[in-house]
Amino acid sequence: MSPITVRTEQGYRTAIHIRHHTIIADEPVQDGGTDTGPTPMEMLLGTAGACIAVTTKAYAQRKGWPLEGVSVELEMERIRREDYPAYTGEAAFIHNIREHIHFEGPLSEEQKARLLVIAGKCPVHMTLENPVFFDETLAEETLDR
Repeated sequence: MSPITVRTEQGYRTAIHIRHHTIIADEPVQDGGTDTGPTPMEMLLGTAGACIAVTTKAYAQRKGWPLEGVSVELEMERIRREDYPAYTGEAAFIHNIREHIHFEGPLSEEQKARLLVIAGKCPVHMTLENPVFFDETLAEETLDR
């Protein structure tokens, strides 16, 4: 994957440079931002939804299924470990992402069920479900874009 460069602009407004694209992230006005773009957490959920849509669409196309469109609505809730009895790990918080997926087109119930399974296997979904490790280094010079 190509490197992605992120640079702060004014206040919390941040430019995300991905290949030849620039995406703006910001915070709402009430949180000190200028609301010129979605928050990073909103982008995270949007990225998961986009991955679900693309993955299920590609699968249906390979199978020749009549999937005409996919819509995904996502919500996320941060819950303290002690308030989520199903979790037995050590993290202080868990994040519950709820996905409401709608497949458009004359699909059978079996096809819809299979696409729902495939949705859970999109690359972003798999990344978020499995351990992720970050390696931070301090750069001594400015990263130019």
